[in-house]
Amino acid sequence: SPEEAAAGMTVHGEASIVSYWIQQGTDELTMKARLPAAQLMVERQIRLHGQEVLFSEEVENLSVLDRPVAWTQHVTLGPPFLERGVTQFRVPAAKSMTIGGEVFTWPMLNGESLQTYTSKPQSGGFSTHLLDPHRKQVFFLSYSPKSKLLFGYVWNREDFPWLGMWDENNSRMSAPWNGRTLTRGLEFGASPIPESRHKMIERGSLFGVPGYRWIPARTKVRVEYMAFAMEQDEIFEDLP
Repeated sequence: SPEEAAAGMTVHGEASIVSYWIQQGTDELTMKARLPAAQLMVERQIRLHGQEVLFSEEVENLSVLDRPVAWTQHVTLGPPFLERGVTQFRVPAAKSMTIGGEVFTWPMLNGESLQTYTSKPQSGGFSTHLLDPHRKQVFFLSYSPKSKLLFGYVWNREDFPWLGMWDENNSRMSAPWNGRTLTRGLEFGASPIPESRHKMIERGSLFGVPGYRWIPARTKVRVEYMAFAMEQDEIFEDLP
């Protein structure tokens, strides 16, 4: 919110600016930090397992009050993996909506398929996707036909029912974008849209599904998910 920004809070909160305690092992890395304003303790463990990267996260509410959070993972792809009109994507989306409120059916938006990165020289936008409620595990897959590299994430839908997709294609002229940045962000989490905590709570839900999750007072909540990369002749239409 403007009030939080005026007080020195960054867009993504304290987690991006506090100091972390870090412990490194042979095939794993553990990071831990206390967020004093939010009264949260956060910990993430990253472990290598063959072609997979396993993530385990724990958030502890240090407060005596229940806390609503928009717990979201931010994955951002760029060149050389990301190419206009070439790089492909698969998402098990049940319902979709632009940040402006236009409801559509994945993958078609305004006559263009989101399953292939746009070929336009300049564009940008954000859409949110409610993931298939009939699946226990959900995912996104991305694929480079030129390098034959398949990359993706897999997670429990119960933890993160939403996937936000945003593109920056040479449309932002201000720093650090400078009109020459090509990205696709795939943000899976508990919240459908990037917005202030006030608006998040007022919205409550979208498509009948909650738009945030609670961490009860004096309680720890844990999630696990994974990323993988492999050589592949073509993109899978579902989980490999």
